[in-house]
Amino acid sequence: MTLSFDTLVRERRSASNFLPNISISREELNSIFEEVKLAPSAFNLQHTQYVVVQTEELKEQVREAAFGQYKVHSASAAIIVLGDPKAYEHAGNIYEGLKMLGIINAQQYEEMVRETMSFYVQRGADFQKEEAIRNASLSAMLFMLAAKNKGWDTCPMIGFDPEAMKKVLNIQSDLVPVLMITLGKEKVESRQARGYRKPVSEFVTYL
Repeated sequence: MTLSFDTLVRERRSASNFLPNISISREELNSIFEEVKLAPSAFNLQHTQYVVVQTEELKEQVREAAFGQYKVHSASAAIIVLGDPKAYEHAGNIYEGLKMLGIINAQQYEEMVRETMSFYVQRGADFQKEEAIRNASLSAMLFMLAAKNKGWDTCPMIGFDPEAMKKVLNIQSDLVPVLMITLGKEKVESRQARGYRKPVSEFVTYL
């Protein structure tokens, strides 16, 4: 299944309910993530991590942390999108490949690492957290589009207790739970009409 971009954007909806007892294979999920890894990220730091929950027992614990929302129960997977405020600390590892391929020399490599580290350190913890959220959000949007293009429906969710979610999934303390994406096959008869969308003139200013 491959959709034109216009069709993909128009047909992607936030699914309010999913058909129960439909599974998605790890191979299918990995095919989505192979596209998601190409999402833009500042300085190519790739701030985003994903935790995919498919087992029913753990999914019910995730549902509890999400205030009992049924769509978590009926979804094929509940996916937690995490942002890493300390992604800049791994700049050396990220840029190592460029040096090994001869795209940059050793001096350029050292400069890239130093400048990237300095950029984040000087701006402080608040900026680092904002960057984690910003970059994870870009990645999550691409995930939802990639999933739809492969025939899966999604719903982005912020209705959960972040600390409870981190405890349930044993997520390291310095990562930020940015949002959850439930994924499955939409129960179309539960779909409501798309909500009002502002005309372009109300949210775009040309100068």
